Amino acid sequence: MGQSLLLARRLVEAGVRLVNVNDKIINGQLANWDSHENNFGRLKNDLLPPADRAFSALIDDLDARGLLDSTLVVALAEFGRTPKINKSAGRDHWPNCFSAVLGGGGVKGGAVHGSSDRIGAYPDADPVSTADLAATLFWRFGFDPATEVRDFTGKPYRLSDGEPVRQLFHA
Repeated sequence: MGQSLLLARRLVEAGVRLVNVNDKIINGQLANWDSHENNFGRLKNDLLPPADRAFSALIDDLDARGLLDSTLVVALAEFGRTPKINKSAGRDHWPNCFSAVLGGGGVKGGAVHGSSDRIGAYPDADPVSTADLAATLFWRFGFDPATEVRDFTGKPYRLSDGEPVRQLFHA
């Protein structure tokens, strides 16, 4: 993860405008975030420490080089996790509630938007849909989320049906 984020920072530094980093699976199941078993032990011992170090180093690196204000860093996964622990002390896929972390790129540092219910099952306050997240990213990249694109048959689709979460960003 650290090597991938270092490469991402170097690509941004070289002028690449969009970089995608996937947390690749190495050492088998230990580095896999799909924590269906031993969720808490794996998070504490295998997953969170290196991710925390790598992510914070990326933010520090971008800031030290004067690139943080112009670089939007987004960390997310494709699913949240079940609010209840399964029989293998793990948590399974849960699409109803999950988190995303945004930094740099004009984000108000330390801002928190939205919350879940008391067990983390469903959004409670200020929910953001995946369409809203997509609209936010398109908006920050300079695209109107309502822009229509056409598929190979000519059928029009909006970039996003959501609304940008503008309050997370400085004016």
